[in-house]
Amino acid sequence: MLDNRRPLIFISNDDGIDAGGIHALIDFVKDFGDIYVVAPLQQQSGKSSSITVEVPLRVKQYADYKGAKMYSVNGTPVDCAKLALNRLLPRRPDLVIAGINHGANSGTCTIYSGTMGVVFEGCMQGLTSVGFSYLSHRLDADFSSCEELIKKIVGSLLNDKLPQGVCLNVNIPADCKIKGVKAAVSAKGHWTEEFVEHKDPFGNPCYWLTGQYQNEEPDNSETDLYLLDRGYATIVPCRPDQTLQSEVQMVEQRFGIEF
Repeated sequence: MLDNRRPLIFISNDDGIDAGGIHALIDFVKDFGDIYVVAPLQQQSGKSSSITVEVPLRVKQYADYKGAKMYSVNGTPVDCAKLALNRLLPRRPDLVIAGINHGANSGTCTIYSGTMGVVFEGCMQGLTSVGFSYLSHRLDADFSSCEELIKKIVGSLLNDKLPQGVCLNVNIPADCKIKGVKAAVSAKGHWTEEFVEHKDPFGNPCYWLTGQYQNEEPDNSETDLYLLDRGYATIVPCRPDQTLQSEVQMVEQRFGIEF
């Protein structure tokens, strides 16, 4: 039976239930509390905060892994989070963790991230939430260099919750000795939306999304991309509320209408 005196930690990702990163994360945090994993049945990268409304969701339970309860859902990362927090977990978790993502979630392209979709969902439900990403897309990536930092952050968050409405996006460089950890801001940038054109069997054009992220401020030493390129892990405080508070008065003055 679940020991309610131990913290309850909910884990999800966007790479799927079989991903190496999520199993490494369980290995690193299993001693901090009771672990429930609810992750997508298949790869769901780039799904952001999307939800499934057109088909029913189905849950599959697996054998425990290192004591963690394991479930998959045939939906998006946020589907997993919503089902976990509303149906599958025995109580509200003390911490929501997403990852470890295979590949970066840095710069303003974080808005596309299914990993951060889980984090934002947890944050919107009033829970301390953090996402971890490792800058390697290799299926057999070695996550061992992430362990010390992840344990420090998880231990800190369980001891002292984040302020309401704030969550964390953590990126960890790969294939190098981590020089340190820096608080950062997301680098401003955009994707060059390049598509490779192919022909389907009927001769009709079809397109495969490719492209490169263009950093618009490569020399800004406060950004995550600048620091990650120089061997530092980064922690970016985020929030799901995207209201630009400083411009509310401008909108009122410009578009305010009296009836």
